[in-house]
Amino acid sequence: MLKEFDEAGINVRLSGVGKKGIAYYKYNKVEMINEIEGLSATPNYEDAAAFISSLVEDYVQGKTDKIILIHNGYVNMITQEIQEQQLLPVDTSGLELNAVPMSELEVEADNDDELMDALVKKYIDYSMYYALLNSLAAEHSSRMQAMDAATKNAGEMVQKLTVKYNKARQESITTELIEIISGMESLK
Repeated sequence: MLKEFDEAGINVRLSGVGKKGIAYYKYNKVEMINEIEGLSATPNYEDAAAFISSLVEDYVQGKTDKIILIHNGYVNMITQEIQEQQLLPVDTSGLELNAVPMSELEVEADNDDELMDALVKKYIDYSMYYALLNSLAAEHSSRMQAMDAATKNAGEMVQKLTVKYNKARQESITTELIEIISGMESLK
């Protein structure tokens, strides 16, 4: 994605969460405006909201045109995939704005702009927090797979070594028996 934006002449302001991602971009000499370690290992809502709020502030001030959240996502025990979500501007193309309300109770806000700002803030905060939780679930799933594979490989290695040990022991016993029998035969 960075390559596509670079080819299009779009300046990317990158923020990173987690030591592996930060280390990757530092190694590849990609400049980052924000870096935070530890948040992805033990995500909590308050820290996630504080991190994303600085990015939202840059968007509000016009320093950025778009905020895209990219994270490792959990699909199932076997599959994890990179997920991409545009946080700002909020994409409302899939919403039916003139839909009939599903509830008997209709609530009208005193100030529509204030309500919309509060909802968008919560949406962004929860999206960031969800991304951290989803990424952590994917990481744990991947670790479980690795540990399962390591356990299976260790079991197979123990079986192979046990067979080799038994063959070597059997050869040793056979050699001793042959020597004993040969010694008895030579005494006759």
